[in-house]
Amino acid sequence: MESFFCTLCPAKLPSLKFYYSMAVTPPSSLTCASVMESPSRRKSAAPRNRSSKPISQTASPQIPTTPTTSNSDSTAPISAAPPKKVLVPIGFGTEEMEAVILIDVLRRAGAKVTVASVEPQLEIEAAAGSKLVADISISDCSDETFDLVALPVSRFVLLPNDEPSCLLSNFVQLGGMPGSARLRDCEVLRRITSKQADEERLYGAICAAPAVTLLPWGLLRKKQITCHPAFMDKLPTFWAVKSNLQVSGKVTTSRGPGTSFQFALSFVDQLFGETVAKEVAEMLLMDTGDDNCRKEELNPTEWSFEHNPRVLIPIANGSEEIEVVTIVDILRRANVEVVVASVGKSVQILGSQGTKMVADKFIDEAAEFAYDLIVLPGGSAGSDRLQKSKVLKKLLQEQDAGGRIYGAVCSSLFVLQKHCLLKDKRIAAHPSIGNKLTNEMVNSAKVVIDGRLITCKGLATVMDFALAIVTKLFGHARARSVAEGLVLEYIRT
Repeated sequence: MESFFCTLCPAKLPSLKFYYSMAVTPPSSLTCASVMESPSRRKSAAPRNRSSKPISQTASPQIPTTPTTSNSDSTAPISAAPPKKVLVPIGFGTEEMEAVILIDVLRRAGAKVTVASVEPQLEIEAAAGSKLVADISISDCSDETFDLVALPVSRFVLLPNDEPSCLLSNFVQLGGMPGSARLRDCEVLRRITSKQADEERLYGAICAAPAVTLLPWGLLRKKQITCHPAFMDKLPTFWAVKSNLQVSGKVTTSRGPGTSFQFALSFVDQLFGETVAKEVAEMLLMDTGDDNCRKEELNPTEWSFEHNPRVLIPIANGSEEIEVVTIVDILRRANVEVVVASVGKSVQILGSQGTKMVADKFIDEAAEFAYDLIVLPGGSAGSDRLQKSKVLKKLLQEQDAGGRIYGAVCSSLFVLQKHCLLKDKRIAAHPSIGNKLTNEMVNSAKVVIDGRLITCKGLATVMDFALAIVTKLFGHARARSVAEGLVLEYIRT
């Protein structure tokens, strides 16, 4: 299907690969001029950051108020001031992949994203157990005007008819967050979103949220919409569309965690134009016409255990939040025991794009146990801090000496190289750092498994990375089941 931009202007525009599976109605706000505009370059505005009560008895860290960026995870060029204002509400049970990908991608494009809690407190526990900290309370947003309001979903919800339901069977295994649909039942959020629709500004929802939240609020009338396959029968039949993404006027809907990048990039397109959307897509390492396979395995070895696998994910200020929450989410869906450990002085850390996350424990506490797999997320500043952790260094050396598995994403490959854990290994790495590594690069694959080492290029390829781990641990059947819950195509090779 041709890009919908071609219908707006007779000039041949560069196609965006990430639109390949969309059935899209052109948003009325787009014009040929806005599509063809070449935006000026500058860094994104700092996300709003207000103080909150301590989340633990440990003192909060002195963390930067603006996202840490680097060559491999920098901010995309954006349009001239004023910055576009975006609201992303979160609550107990929010799907962390959907929320964090939205926040990360929009901030890379230059949007000023406000993360607002619909709960009495700012810290919330997301669907797969990741802990996120909002910038402010939703009540503080009542008088604000936003260019976009984008709603992620709670994994376990009550439908409008108050019949309990979950999205797919693998969600039940996680247990979910019982109770009502948190966003739907927030009156302040309903008023904000209704005002957004009345004043013809952008809004949207993903996964079950179109059916569970926007539909009961009456904000989908005469709109073509999509949602998670398990909730399609809740939509008005005439207006329901089976597509990964649907843009209908000012409302955009999408299917699930596996379509979150498309969902977020559609908003970048609508707010900033196709040029910026394409640049952000390339920065995220989304499909740009290459023929790279998802996974390549060298020196195959068995990753089988008689017990439930235990995985450690160390994090620090500057760790790439997309990579952290995606790996955690997908592994926990597969019933892996995941421990997220902070190498800093606080369990709360600030991600590379300004998302506040809370680790399960400190690295010192985590070091009391052995792990079947240790995975290092990327983010240049975060990787630098991981590299300086003596406790983590010892854990990694013991992991190697014990013949156990370890892996790294993007810039965290430098940590393994510094600790001499990449010797004679072939790897996948972000293109911006490949020439700084001494190992042989496998450029034809997004994920490379070489014996007991697994690596990937990072960012959008991390879904394939996490699913490759699930496949090695449990086989194709479980990996396919997890992928179906994500609404993500599963390819064996």
